[in-house]
Amino acid sequence: MSFGAPAIRIAVLCVSTLIPPCAHAEDIDTEHLFGFMIGTDVGSVGEREFQSQTTGRFSKAAGNYRAINQELELEFVPTDNFRIEVGSSFAAYDINGVPGFEDRRQLNWQGVSLDLRYKFLDRAAAPFGLTFALETHADRIDEMTAAPASKYGAELTLAIDRELIPNRVVAAFNLLYQPEWTRFSGTGLAQQESTAGGAVAVMAQIWPGFLIGGETRYLRKYDGIGLDELTGQALFAGPTAYLQLSERSRLTFAWSAQVWGRPTGATASLDLINFERHHARLIFGVNF
Repeated sequence: MSFGAPAIRIAVLCVSTLIPPCAHAEDIDTEHLFGFMIGTDVGSVGEREFQSQTTGRFSKAAGNYRAINQELELEFVPTDNFRIEVGSSFAAYDINGVPGFEDRRQLNWQGVSLDLRYKFLDRAAAPFGLTFALETHADRIDEMTAAPASKYGAELTLAIDRELIPNRVVAAFNLLYQPEWTRFSGTGLAQQESTAGGAVAVMAQIWPGFLIGGETRYLRKYDGIGLDELTGQALFAGPTAYLQLSERSRLTFAWSAQVWGRPTGATASLDLINFERHHARLIFGVNF
């Protein structure tokens, strides 16, 4: 899927007209600006943060499907351009009448994660910002079915961002790859799968410390960690809002709906086998 340059210029012009000319725009920090994507900023040396991230995934092709993940994270910046984040998460599920899924209503501790990010280019000194992120996680339950399992995975993300209008409008692009290994408890069944895709976002500062915009993600699901066999694909799009609550605290909200998708071997207009219909995320963070 490609986006023409004329369409991008028109979108930027439309967004810029919404910005009050009398407002004094603050510098844009993209570290926590997006909901389902990441920016290239990683914080300042010595910075410490606590973050609460709540993610909801809702609706399958039939029945009732609700999954809520609550992750608590601590972030540290030990040296220039390098950030470390450790986290632990809980997951709640309400699954009833979904084909291929056991009915479940449960709340469990899910697992732990480690996120490492390094910024190679600073957009203040280069044409664009460039950051590479590696997140690893170990879970006790399968993220999709909520079945007991030993699950290990990683998420590799290449992030690029650039301010289209200084201190006003910023655009970002993410390229991602997520391999996962799962062994289900009881049955001993082993599974390998992977997800690859790309995402773009544009955010505009309409008031100092308040930005709104949107994110679009294209995801492809595969059997095997080597992108062996395509099982489905989906396109998600939705709005994002960021609010600087105080000098030390912030809030980000994002909602994303599947606007197109197709499981392999089917003619459906949405892929509700490998993905959900709706995603929502609320992030609260505070420096200490």
